[in-house]
Amino acid sequence: MSEDNWDVVVIGGGGAGLAAAVSAAELGASVLLFESQTELGGSTQLSAGLFTAAGTSVQRGLGIEDTAEKFFQHYMDLNHWMLKPGLVRAFCENAGPTLEWLLDLGVEIPARESANAHMPGLAQAGVEDVWRGHVPKDQGYGLVRVLDKARRERGVEVVLNTRVQSLIVEDGRVAGVVADDIEVRATSVVIASGGFAQNKDLVDRLYPFANRGGDSLFVVAAPGSQGDHLTFGEQVDASVAGEGWGLMLPTVYFQRYHHWQSGFPPKSRIYVNGHGRRFMDEDASYAVSTGIIDAQQGGAWVVFDDRARLNLPAGYTDWAPERVLDEAESGRTLRADSLVDLAAGMGVPADALEAAVARWNDQLPNGVDDDFLRHRTLSNKGSTADPDPIDQGPFYAARLLPAELVCTHAGVEIDSNASVLDRTGRPVDGLFAAGEAGAGILGLRYVGGGNAVANALTMGRIAGLGAARTARGESMTSTALTTAGI
Repeated sequence: MSEDNWDVVVIGGGGAGLAAAVSAAELGASVLLFESQTELGGSTQLSAGLFTAAGTSVQRGLGIEDTAEKFFQHYMDLNHWMLKPGLVRAFCENAGPTLEWLLDLGVEIPARESANAHMPGLAQAGVEDVWRGHVPKDQGYGLVRVLDKARRERGVEVVLNTRVQSLIVEDGRVAGVVADDIEVRATSVVIASGGFAQNKDLVDRLYPFANRGGDSLFVVAAPGSQGDHLTFGEQVDASVAGEGWGLMLPTVYFQRYHHWQSGFPPKSRIYVNGHGRRFMDEDASYAVSTGIIDAQQGGAWVVFDDRARLNLPAGYTDWAPERVLDEAESGRTLRADSLVDLAAGMGVPADALEAAVARWNDQLPNGVDDDFLRHRTLSNKGSTADPDPIDQGPFYAARLLPAELVCTHAGVEIDSNASVLDRTGRPVDGLFAAGEAGAGILGLRYVGGGNAVANALTMGRIAGLGAARTARGESMTSTALTTAGI
C-alpha cells in the first residue's frame, strides 16, 4: 500500500469488491483493494454461487426464452413494488450481460438442468415461472477464484487484513480513504464491505426480525459483515435504504449450521401450524417460505416419524439420526407413540393433526399433492422417488423458526449507476457502493437463490465502471451503465 494517488479504491474483497476492481481495471484505472480479513471472498465465497439472470446463453442453450423485462416484472411483483423501479430495472437489464462477462472470464456454467444449488447448470432459483438460477462449477469459491485471477491479471493491488477506518471527504466529494492511519488518495471510492449480519447491535437496530429466532439464531455471513458501509455513509450524510429487510432461512430450533454442514430434514415430513393443520409445501422456495412460516398462528412445527429419522444420512451435524434422537431424549424435540399424544405435547387439536397426516399419507406417497402441489417442487428438484408415508411411530415434532441469518438488506442508498445518494437524493461525488453495502435492490422479498450474488457482482461491475469513468473525467448519466460489449 502506498500513499500515492489511485484512480479507484475499493473497500471489501468479496464478490462485489472483486467485480468492481476488475471492471475498473478493464477501463485502465489504477485500482487498490482493501480487505479486512486475511483472504478474499467474503460471503460470496461461502455461498453456493447461484446467480439469477435472464436472457442468458445458458438459458438459450436449453431452449428457454427469457428477457430482462420478464425478470423485472417478476422481481417487482414479488417485492410488492416497494423498490425503485428504475434501479431494479437497471439490475435486471445488466444481470444477464454480467453473467456473460463472468463466462468470458472463465466461470463454468453448463447448459443443462440442475436439480439443486450444488449441481452446475440452470436451476429453479425461487418462485419464478422461468428458471433463472445459474449454478457455477465449484460454487461461490469458483466465482471468487475466477475473479481473483482476473484481478491479478489486470494488476489490481490488494491489501489484506486491513480494515478501512474512514473516508477522506473534501469540499463535498470523496477523495480517498484512511487505513492503518495512512491517507490513501483516490479519485473514486467503491464501498463493497458487505452487510452487518455479524454486528448484533446493528441487527437489533436495523433488522430486528432476525431476533425472532431467539436462542436458535445463527449467522452464516462472512466475519467481515460488520456494517462498515453504514459508518462510511454517515460521513457523507448518505441516505439509508432497506431498513427491516434481510434474508432469514427457516430451520428447526436445533440447527446451528448452514445445510452444507447441518444436512436436510427428511423428505417424509409435514409442516403444521398451531391449529394442527398443514399450511404449505414443505419444499417451497425460501423466497416465500420464511414469510409463510412466520405468519402462522401458534407458530409452526415439523412432524415426521421414526422411519424418516432413521433414513437420514449420517455425517451431518444436525439432521442426523443420532442428533434427532438426542434432542428427543432431552425433551427438546417432542416424541410420542401416537399422533394423539404428540398433539397433546404440541398443544394442537389431535383430530386436526391426525386429519392432516392422513391427508398427507393419502397423497404424497402416491405422487400427488392437490393442496400444495409439492409433487411439482420435488420434480423440479430432481426427486424421482415419492416420500414414504408418515405412519411408523414413534412420531416427532420440532419447532420451525426463521433462525438462519444469511444477509442484511439495509445499506447506503444507491442509484442505477451505483452512486451513493445523500439524504436529499443527490449522488455523492466520487462515491459508489455495491452488494449488501449498496441498498435498494435486495428488498422485502429475496427472489430466490442467487439474488445476493447477482446483485453483488452486477452492481459491483457497474460501480467499478462508474468509478473508473469518474476518474477519467467522464460525466455520469442518469441511466445504468450498459455492461454489454465492454
